[in-house]
Amino acid sequence: MHTIEPHYAWMEQYSASEDPRSPLFKTENSLDSYVNTIYGYYIHPQWDSLDSDTLFLKILFVDYELGIAIIEFIGEWNDAIENDIMLLKRNIVDLMTHEGIRKFILIGENVFNFHGSEDDYYEEWFEDVEEGWIAAINFQEHVIREMRQYNIDNYVNFGGQLDEMPWRTYPPRKLFDVVDGLLKRRLG
Repeated sequence: MHTIEPHYAWMEQYSASEDPRSPLFKTENSLDSYVNTIYGYYIHPQWDSLDSDTLFLKILFVDYELGIAIIEFIGEWNDAIENDIMLLKRNIVDLMTHEGIRKFILIGENVFNFHGSEDDYYEEWFEDVEEGWIAAINFQEHVIREMRQYNIDNYVNFGGQLDEMPWRTYPPRKLFDVVDGLLKRRLG
């Protein structure tokens, strides 16, 4: 797991640690010290903490004018024990929606498991984005299946082309345009 790095091709366009409006402003990550673990396995030091023991993230891109954010995840999304959705909502999402972010792209190819619980925080997030949306791309099939069992798909868009999106091939705003176009057809 220590070799799985967050996507870094967009770093010249956006860095959460250098963005004074970001919940991760002034976060410092080492390139040499492996300190964070998920179930005893070290993860790459460039992943950021949301105060969960099992789920880490990287805010890859934010555009405040467009009101969009792209966030990549690694680990186990565990709402049952760790209450990861509450930590994500309170420590990251609430601060971003306060800054006008209404469209979220969640990248989940490195989310290895999901353990559900209540859907209250997802519902609250969905209500907070009003005219926006939350899209989950490239989550693994078994993770999506589990999320659907807990009705997360009432609030987060999965499926179809979102499940096999070649997102690394796009610059961030183009990725947004592609996802936005898919969701306009789906939701419109």
